[in-house]
Amino acid sequence: MRIAVIQLGYGDDESMPERVERVTSLVRGVADERRPELVVLPELWGPTGFDYHRWEGLAESLDGPWAKAMTEVAAEAGVTLHAGSFIERLPEAGPDGRTLANTSVLVTADGERTAYRKVHRFGFGSGEPKLLEAGTEVVTAQIPSGTGDPVTVGLSTCYDLRFPELYRQQLDAGAQVFVVPAAWPAARVEHWTLLGRARAVEDQAFVVQCNTVGTHARTVMGGHSQVIAPTGEVLAEAGTDEEVLVVDIDPALVTSTRESFPVLADRRL
Repeated sequence: MRIAVIQLGYGDDESMPERVERVTSLVRGVADERRPELVVLPELWGPTGFDYHRWEGLAESLDGPWAKAMTEVAAEAGVTLHAGSFIERLPEAGPDGRTLANTSVLVTADGERTAYRKVHRFGFGSGEPKLLEAGTEVVTAQIPSGTGDPVTVGLSTCYDLRFPELYRQQLDAGAQVFVVPAAWPAARVEHWTLLGRARAVEDQAFVVQCNTVGTHARTVMGGHSQVIAPTGEVLAEAGTDEEVLVVDIDPALVTSTRESFPVLADRRL
């Protein structure tokens, strides 16, 4: 199964429509040149991860222009696209009284969509917790692998990576690959790479992490997107510029790793 991770760079001078146009062109180009089955984009690359005051004005429904553009480019490119996330305008306010959510969308080439609302909101009471509803569901999806059987992917977003219990629940739901789009700052990028390897080793699953680069809202982004094997081996890692990682993975390695070192069978909790 071939995976393309698009580590997108952007600043504050590019409008969301301009960025959507640029990103859809990138997806088409990567699909034409490298023929991946799965393409992954970062968190909140349209409305930006830290420019909170823009979120209300850029929020859309799940059937809005952003989601439609992502569905169309997945079909045109003939790929499954993890489109990163956007600010979703909810049909009604949630339990916290918020009407917005940080929602990621996975869409197959034939238009089948899976949405995940970020469970763990970053900001310690401000930022995301102040503005967004928290997701409540563990979400997995089966996607074509190009090698026969479909692959089960678990969906999470950025700050979720710090909470291993979410990944245990995805594991129990059959996840073989964890896909983690992010807008992770440079100040804590060592945590980003370390936690990704930890999630891979403890759950014996592939981890696909897609971060952003550049500076927006005076926040320097960390880059270092990576793909990690169930053994903890880093199969590919980006630097701090816009970059595309293309990695071939064998989903059967998940099964063989779990059989050869059956640590998961010793779980007590």
